[in-house]
Amino acid sequence: MLLLITSKISEEDLKKAAEELGGYIKYVVDIKKEITTAGGSRHVQGEELLLHNGSTQEDLWGGGLDLETGEVDFDSMINIRPNQNNPSREVLSPETRKKIEEIVRRLLK
Repeated sequence: MLLLITSKISEEDLKKAAEELGGYIKYVVDIKKEITTAGGSRHVQGEELLLHNGSTQEDLWGGGLDLETGEVDFDSMINIRPNQNNPSREVLSPETRKKIEEIVRRLLK
C-alpha cells in the first residue's frame, strides 16, 4: 500500500505501509514541501505520486525505514542525479540526509 503522508502517520497506516516489505518501508521525501510517501515495492511509485501532486524532481529523495531497528537509509535508484552532484544511489550530501531524516522521523515514527 502506497500512502501520501503530509502529517504524522497513524499506527494503523504505518503497519499497512510496512506490510508489503515485511516491516521495511520505502519512502520518497519532498524536502521542500516536507512531505513523504510511505510503502510500495519501488521508489518510483512514490516519486510518481509526488510528481503528480505538484512536487518537483530535484526535491525528491528516496530511501527506507526499518521499523524493527528504526534505521533510516538513503538508498534508491531515484537518487542518482549527476546534475545535482549526486552520482550515487546513496544521498551524498550530509545536509540533504539530515533534512530527509528529520522529515522521515517526524512523519513516520
